[in-house]
Amino acid sequence: MTTSFAEMKPGLRIGLASLAVTGSIAAVLAFGLPVRAQDSNPVLAKVNGQEIRQSDVAIAEEELGPSLQQMDPAARKDNILAFLIDMKIVAKAAEDKKVDNTDEFKKRLAFTRNRLLMDSLLSSEGKAATTDDAMKKVYEEASKQITGEQEVHARHILVETEDEAKAIKAELAKGADFAELAKKKSKDPGASDGGDLGFFTKEQMVPEFSAVAFALEPGKISDPVKSQFGWHIIKVEEKRNRTAPPFDQVKSQIETYVTRKAQADYVAKLREAAKIERMDKPEETAKSDSKPDTTAPAAKPSDSKMAPPAKK
Repeated sequence: MTTSFAEMKPGLRIGLASLAVTGSIAAVLAFGLPVRAQDSNPVLAKVNGQEIRQSDVAIAEEELGPSLQQMDPAARKDNILAFLIDMKIVAKAAEDKKVDNTDEFKKRLAFTRNRLLMDSLLSSEGKAATTDDAMKKVYEEASKQITGEQEVHARHILVETEDEAKAIKAELAKGADFAELAKKKSKDPGASDGGDLGFFTKEQMVPEFSAVAFALEPGKISDPVKSQFGWHIIKVEEKRNRTAPPFDQVKSQIETYVTRKAQADYVAKLREAAKIERMDKPEETAKSDSKPDTTAPAAKPSDSKMAPPAKK
């Protein structure tokens, strides 16, 4: 499992309320009347006497939210509540028809229950693992790996043929502006930015491109370079030693990484302790039944690393 501090560009590179209490409260208490706190989980609707509360809407929003992202909050809440009302009505009709007594329903209910149990437990394990100390440890280890690695800031113009690339090189030799030519003639998605690729490491580009870009001095322009994407003219703007971004800038990436790794490790631990029988693959069952040699030292697991993603 890997993650990266790097931001990729398209083309080459491989988200209390406070309670105001006044003096009048004394009068209420004097008469012995109860002081009621605001209901944090109000009833929003009733369907044949069955309540639908704010907490029901919140749960449904987790499932339906992605399909309603374009709506404003008020419209989204109204749509979800309408869905829950319809769901209550149809679910009651299904009960009346004894749908819940069918084998198909029971199988799906069992699957959904197991899935919910799994998701709930893994969510708890993931949250428990994402401590500040754990995240900072991952950040420090990743920082050591990338600090000092060379990066190049370059622009490029991408065309279909070598002849087109040679013609562009000739225009540049006569003083044409690289960024303007990139906007007009490059077929790369980053053409609108003047062919700007930002900073990248060798591993973040296809080999043919990296070999030339890292060999060029800042301010120099390459001859035509062939890659799987076409023909490139490359201009190196700047070179530097890579540094890790601030922790707060990549905290969300690290949190996701730590969460997923903790969940994967937890599942692996449970799987190791379980007796698994594959009836469709008896050979796998035989392997799982074989016990490791307890006299030999256990192999040390490789460290999980945050690394740049594979190049395209």
